[in-house]
Amino acid sequence: MTGKIMRVGLAAALALSLAGAVPAAAKDGDVIRRGSCSAASDWKLKLSPENGKIEVEYEVDSNRVGQTWRVRIVKNGSTIFRGTRRTTAPSGSFEVRIVTPNTAGRDVFRAVARNVGTGETCRGSATF
Repeated sequence: MTGKIMRVGLAAALALSLAGAVPAAAKDGDVIRRGSCSAASDWKLKLSPENGKIEVEYEVDSNRVGQTWRVRIVKNGSTIFRGTRRTTAPSGSFEVRIVTPNTAGRDVFRAVARNVGTGETCRGSATF
């Protein structure tokens, strides 16, 4: 009996540890796009419903702390964010988060980031 209890306990512990390793799923309504930049970095553009508006999250991960990037986010042809961001520890990434009105019809977002030091460029787009 003790062996059976131990096997059941080990199976339950294994199941719980594996469940913790599964990445969280996107919320209903989220639009997520990912891609590679012109060198070694990666980007992610996430659009989420936010109280009748759209939350825009643009992340670039270069795995290098202290890099300066020029960032521009455009919605339906109009710039909604322009600025610089610096990659930070521990991941060597940066994120821009803004909330914008949800206009009638489709909203098309384009995000571009350019590394000031290396010239590497990241381009992403998504439609909400």
